[in-house]
Amino acid sequence: MTRFLFILFFYLIPGICYSQDTPSIKVHFLYGSKPQSRYEDTEPLWFGGKPGGHAGIEYRNDSIIDFVHWGRFHWLQKRGDKHGRFKVHSIKSFYAILGGNPDSVKRAVVIVPLTILQKQLMDSLVVNYRRQSPYDYALVGMRCAAATYDILAQLGILKHLSFRKTYLNIFFPRKLRKRLFKKARKSNWAIERQDGSPKRKWDKD
Repeated sequence: MTRFLFILFFYLIPGICYSQDTPSIKVHFLYGSKPQSRYEDTEPLWFGGKPGGHAGIEYRNDSIIDFVHWGRFHWLQKRGDKHGRFKVHSIKSFYAILGGNPDSVKRAVVIVPLTILQKQLMDSLVVNYRRQSPYDYALVGMRCAAATYDILAQLGILKHLSFRKTYLNIFFPRKLRKRLFKKARKSNWAIERQDGSPKRKWDKD
């Protein structure tokens, strides 16, 4: 009996250790900003300015999927004419997407643990969304924050909203940050932060 328990314990330990190595995603936020008045001649203006910024999901090491406009910019959502794409960026290129130095921008990263099924769904969404965007990119429509919310809702991390409510309620990355930070505090998820250059006025939470 003692030998049987020893063998059982020997085989269970690797399984226990493996289960602690939980899969996860990292939700990245680049904060919107505009130049401080005394640096307006040297600091560039950013698309969206303040409030603004960018959002995406790091689904594997140094690979962030985010939603960007492609081709002609649409003011209003057009379901039959999709000018938007899901792209994969490295961490550095993600934080340089608005033209800033990736080492001097304000950022926040929420680390979200996943189940095995959630990880499989995430990988499937990446493949499908990269192949064909499910929606258009538009000022009044889906943009980076709403698209990121859409993925998180499909994973069951945030509350599911209708298509229209998603892009109307998650108009800026700050709207998504607020909801995700609240969930992170409740769930005890890690949040990594970096302050931005003092030459710019940055979005606040």
